[in-house]
Amino acid sequence: MSNLSVSYLGLKLKSPIIVGSSGLTDSVDKIIKLEEYGAGAVVLKSIFEEQTNYETGSMLNDNAYPEAADYLSAYVKNNTIEKYLSLIQESKEKVNIPVIASVNCVSVGEWVSFAKMAEEAGADALELNVYVLPTSTKYDSERYETRYYDIVTAVKNETKIPVAVKLGQHFTNLPSFINNLYKRGADAVVLFNRFYAPDINIDKIEFTPADILSSPQEIRNSLRWVGLISSVVEEIEVCASTGIHNSSAVIKQLLAGASAVQVCSALYKNGPEYIKTLTDELKQWMNKNTFDEVKEFIGRLNYKRIKDPKVFERSQFMKYYSDKK
Repeated sequence: MSNLSVSYLGLKLKSPIIVGSSGLTDSVDKIIKLEEYGAGAVVLKSIFEEQTNYETGSMLNDNAYPEAADYLSAYVKNNTIEKYLSLIQESKEKVNIPVIASVNCVSVGEWVSFAKMAEEAGADALELNVYVLPTSTKYDSERYETRYYDIVTAVKNETKIPVAVKLGQHFTNLPSFINNLYKRGADAVVLFNRFYAPDINIDKIEFTPADILSSPQEIRNSLRWVGLISSVVEEIEVCASTGIHNSSAVIKQLLAGASAVQVCSALYKNGPEYIKTLTDELKQWMNKNTFDEVKEFIGRLNYKRIKDPKVFERSQFMKYYSDKK
């Protein structure tokens, strides 16, 4: 009998498959169903820093979209802290799987006190979805990275529950950056966040949003870094995200060193019941390869198995292009 239980953020999960922050996790009824289908944990739909601050001015100052004022005002009014805390409380009353709160933030501010509120409401952990887009030539990369450090430090000073940081992939030295997040108190990182991406409508000659859902090909970006970070920053846990659309992707990320994986787009495309398919196929693979527990193969193919990752990556690159005709 395959045992799918894993440990993530100090929490025991019945399965390594976590439902990522999204509209799939914005109500108690949905979360109950996700547990029934086999989810190991859920990350609640993010509350925004602007909501917890009850202000929209700072956001508008940082964006070139003044027409967003009406929308933001309505959004803040209709999505209160109380409503979010109730979601945490009611979810914890109805399900047995871990419930992870999520904050989408860009800076340190009054919103940081929300971390304590989430803890008191019963959240098992907190995921910080930090989105800082470098748009200025005035600041170097260190200034942007420091903002992440300050956010983690401030939040850890407010709460005792575990904290994960969901990151984008565009950092100068990701291993060093993540190691510094660990030193500030981060318990885990989620690799990677899938930020808003633009497209261009050439008929209307205007910007439009690209497809909000990920594609299976996007697993390639996170797979390398999950394997590397899990081996060189061993003190921090790694959760894989983006491009996980089937059981093969789940297995690959676990082999690379992920403690757990987050799925979202796959559930939008196939329905939340697809979690059962993922878990059943994971069990089948484990039985085929004589693994009794997931922990037996987590990290089996991470970069710790490679003497010099830099040389390995370079040799693979050279081999690929020399063989390509």
